[in-house]
Amino acid sequence: MDSLMIAGRSFRSRLMVGTGKFSSNAAMVAAMEGSGCEIVTVALRRVDVDNPHDSILAHIDREKYLLLPNTSGARDAEEAVRLARLARAAGCEPWVKLEVTPDPFYLLPDPIETLKAAEILVKDGFVVLPYINADPVLAKRLQEAGTATVMPLGAPIGTNKGVRTRDSIAIIIEQAIVPVVVDAGLGAPSHAAEAMEMGADAVLVNTALAVARDPGAMGAAFRKGVEAGREGYLAGLGRQQERAEASSPLTGFLHN
Repeated sequence: MDSLMIAGRSFRSRLMVGTGKFSSNAAMVAAMEGSGCEIVTVALRRVDVDNPHDSILAHIDREKYLLLPNTSGARDAEEAVRLARLARAAGCEPWVKLEVTPDPFYLLPDPIETLKAAEILVKDGFVVLPYINADPVLAKRLQEAGTATVMPLGAPIGTNKGVRTRDSIAIIIEQAIVPVVVDAGLGAPSHAAEAMEMGADAVLVNTALAVARDPGAMGAAFRKGVEAGREGYLAGLGRQQERAEASSPLTGFLHN
């Protein structure tokens, strides 16, 4: 499969994996290995970056995976920027998944604070991957600010509802000048395939793997869904239409 390019860096896998909610570190590692992912996102609030051997970081092979710290739990731009800078100061690469979610119930991202934080972090030398509502206008503004991707939600975090924001994501993909990563709400491999068939460049999945009976097997299933969706998109999907159209000719073989 063709490579995914983010900020000049090439990745074979178009599936990113989150590390929250797993029942054990072993289950998390199994999901990562099954998925074939190369980018792993970790919530900065869940780890002590100054003592990586005593945290979830000890179970992530930094030679194999790009560690993408995320600012999950940040309620405003100031808090998100502070978390990103702490991760960089502790030795993490200057890549950050930017999340600003002041609403504790639906965990929807704050568009104003997200844009504000993105502008600060880009100027500060970070590679910024912002999590956003499926808002085409905001996506354009973030790209103009210099973000490396845009990451619109398919559905609210952890809901497993699939690509509920399909029409808006289609506009974002059409207008994008950076990779589009569908993030949040994907609960089944078919959801990942759907996003990729639309032309998304990648997807990020966490809850669907973490709550599966077999996280490793589910990781492998999502990997196949992403690959099939990407291949279908590149092959050129047939257009949808209202009326039936025979795949074989209806004349020339039968005689009155």
